[in-house]
Amino acid sequence: MKVHLFPKDHKFFDLFREDAANLREGALALQDLVDHYEDVEGKYQRIKAIEHQGDNLTHLLFTRLRDTFVTPLEREDIHDLSSGLDDVLDCIEGVASRMWTYKLEKPTPDIKRLVDIIVKAVDQIFEAVDHLESLGRVHDFCQQINLLEYEADVICREAIADLFAKAETPAELKNLIMLKEIYSRLEIAADRCEDVANVIEEIIVKST
Repeated sequence: MKVHLFPKDHKFFDLFREDAANLREGALALQDLVDHYEDVEGKYQRIKAIEHQGDNLTHLLFTRLRDTFVTPLEREDIHDLSSGLDDVLDCIEGVASRMWTYKLEKPTPDIKRLVDIIVKAVDQIFEAVDHLESLGRVHDFCQQINLLEYEADVICREAIADLFAKAETPAELKNLIMLKEIYSRLEIAADRCEDVANVIEEIIVKST
């Protein structure tokens, strides 16, 4: 039997689910961009539109927070979770933006590996948010996000070190600067996923 541990205002949880689903759509759109690297501008514009929808959902959550007297979670937690989801999507849009703006010839294997990690982390965020109302298995999803963030950190660090080791010509140095920015933005996206997991973990602690 499903047990509800929070006051019965389901709209916040519905909005969180919608926001997490939109975030997952953005992550999958980025994966499609790097796996099928064509029509880069068109695919970037799609990600930008998804990011704009994320902004709208964040605004709706903040508006509801302002207008609701009794909230199902602490007000600070609602604010932090909303902001955290928005931050992850901002990073995803930032990666796509840089690929398009810098006219990246093609994604490197490390970019694809990092994007795969982001997609997996966002999937775990979606599952955690979907189970947040009942707290079912939420800790397991957060733990997976933490492991994925560590994996992304290792890949990014090694990829950037490899760039510095090989860059000699002006063209290689230019490529280093461009790829380092993209790798770093992907690492930040993984960090922001971990930030969301930390907010959810805090909610769990306060609710048990």
